[in-house]
Formats: sequence, structure tokens, C-alpha cells
Amino acid sequence: MITVEVAYALAHEQKIVAVQVEEGCTAYEAVIKSRIAEQFTQIDPENDPMGVFGKAMRDPKKEVLKAGDRVEIYRPLIADPKAARAKRAAKLKAEKEQGEQAGEG
Repeated sequence: MITVEVAYALAHEQKIVAVQVEEGCTAYEAVIKSRIAEQFTQIDPENDPMGVFGKAMRDPKKEVLKAGDRVEIYRPLIADPKAARAKRAAKLKAEKEQGEQAGEG
């Protein structure tokens, strides 16, 4: 038996569950055994992307874990990161321009 962790994080809450699994266990099997989906009903182990220590995996049902690995279940992105950066940059530019105009009068 080896010990691995299964992690899931929301904006203001995270859960890491340590679980004992047999050697040769896959990431998917560890998620099922951890029962974390019972605590977070939005988790769909059949379809949610997963990774180990921030490195995404292609097929959690085939990815064999090693002792000490942490399986992370990823949430879908709410916004496109590129679009969010562009929106922040535009907001900062507008604020800067307003500050410069206020200083002229």
C-alpha cells in the first residue's frame, strides 16, 4: 500500500484527502477511493481534468500513481485567461488616463 493525496479547490475552500491505495493505482481510482466527490457534488470524476502536482494528465484512468503523489481535480475556467488579462489592462489604462486628466485641471 502507498499513500497519495487527492485535492480539490474552490475560490475560498480547499480539501486534501490522504488515501491509502494499492501500488499500481490510477489517479481516477484514487479519486473514487477518496470519496471527495461526495463532499463536492460538482466533481465529475468521469470527465473532470486531473493532474499530479500541477502537471495535467491525458487519461486519469491510465495514469499510475507513486507514493506521495497529489492528484488535483481541476475546475473549468470561468473566464478565458487571455481575455481577463486584456480586460484588466484596459481598466488600468482607463484609470491612468482619468488620473492624468484630473491632474491637468
